[in-house]
Amino acid sequence: MFTQFEETLTFDDVLLVPQHSRILPKDAVLKTRLTAEIEVNLPFLSAPMDTVTGHNMAIAIALAGGIGIIHKNLSAETQAGEVQKVKRFENGFIENPMTVRPNDTIERVIAIRDEHGFKKNPVVDDNGVLVGMITDVDYFIPDDAKLLVRDRMISVENMAVARQGIGLEEANMMIRRHRLKTLCVVDGLGKLVAIVTRSDMERGMMYPNAARNASRQLRVGAAVSVGAPALERAHALIEAGADVIVVDTAHGHSEGVIETVRELKQKYPAQQVIAGNIASAEAARALIEAGADAVKVGVGPGSICTTRVVAGVGVPQLSAILDVVRGVHASARPVPVIADGGIKNSGDIVKALAAGASSVMMGNLFAGTDEAPGGVEFIDGRMYKVYRGMGSLEAMGDGSKDRYGQADVHQKKKFVPEGVSGRVPYKGPVDRILYQLAGGLQSGMGYLGARAISELPEKARFVRITEAGLDESHPHDLGGFKSAPNYRGDE
Repeated sequence: MFTQFEETLTFDDVLLVPQHSRILPKDAVLKTRLTAEIEVNLPFLSAPMDTVTGHNMAIAIALAGGIGIIHKNLSAETQAGEVQKVKRFENGFIENPMTVRPNDTIERVIAIRDEHGFKKNPVVDDNGVLVGMITDVDYFIPDDAKLLVRDRMISVENMAVARQGIGLEEANMMIRRHRLKTLCVVDGLGKLVAIVTRSDMERGMMYPNAARNASRQLRVGAAVSVGAPALERAHALIEAGADVIVVDTAHGHSEGVIETVRELKQKYPAQQVIAGNIASAEAARALIEAGADAVKVGVGPGSICTTRVVAGVGVPQLSAILDVVRGVHASARPVPVIADGGIKNSGDIVKALAAGASSVMMGNLFAGTDEAPGGVEFIDGRMYKVYRGMGSLEAMGDGSKDRYGQADVHQKKKFVPEGVSGRVPYKGPVDRILYQLAGGLQSGMGYLGARAISELPEKARFVRITEAGLDESHPHDLGGFKSAPNYRGDE
């Protein structure tokens, strides 16, 4: 029988001692390793929750340099569609672009525009040879709806066209030189192989730190559960272009998760797989042996999670990170660690990374923004958005029950929830949140003398603080104060 009790700590239990530094916050580099093979320029992930991450959030996070993980409370087809929306938002060379034929009607062109938002469509013949381009300024609605594309398109003879093998920089120069919206790239037979767009070129200039793959597409991940359904879903997500698959469960140190990771890596060895959630060194080693390319830490720290109360299990998040990092370092194949949950402010991010995590996943801080799914509610003159745990009754009823080992439960009244549904204040655009979180992280790195995130653990010296020390850390002895953009009075 176990009779000894180990002391464990979370973020509010500690502070970091300032160190000698030559690093100014602006010089701190936020690039980090997300998985064994993927780097991102900002160590932030948005959580795969149905009130946090759809394609709008994933796009915003990726543009800032991080990565969003599309939630799985959707059909596999719809979730794959969310991934595709991120992938199509910004590209370098867009391969296999959507095209129309000369004998298609303008009505079909309008339908493509309305469904996909494409206002410029390359026109190809039955052999895939580029014959022209039709744009939304080449026809009038509804007068031209029944006309054929050939009647309104610009002929290829009147277009500036690039040859296959052109570099992206040269392609962008052609767009500038010819003042193009879209540049078509053809092979030696004149067949369309790709397009390059002006909007993507401009976005690339506006967001130099965006997380992109080798094809200049934005990075995005997607969540799956376990077993055969997860493998089927993963196939659709990989086909859609997901950079990472996240095996996302409440108990990552379980045979179902370990086997799912193993089967995913056997079937798709090149695909990066993140697995979790876990809270021990033993769990980390088991998932790494199964093939995981990163592990995710956090059992019960989230603001909407009740696992620790309902099930009586969990480890305070800072200690959980430290233990998992020890397990990873003892492994034959060390992989990055993602700290998931319990982050209330940028200071918690600094502590999580100083404990050895390579990145952090957040839900609450991104909930309530414009990019989070769901509408704004007005309550007593204030604006709120719904934020619910994936273990809440509502979310489990919409598809997340398998995350909590209750896939076979079919009646909502029979669910045993491990989360709640609530609301958070409306926060506006998420880029404001990202700016403050990144700035706070860089400030912490400056205090510790760490130029890179990987240097934080070696620079870190944690001290345990008392409740009085925590009170002293917050504004005090005031009759009131005005909240700052990175600090609210209720923190």
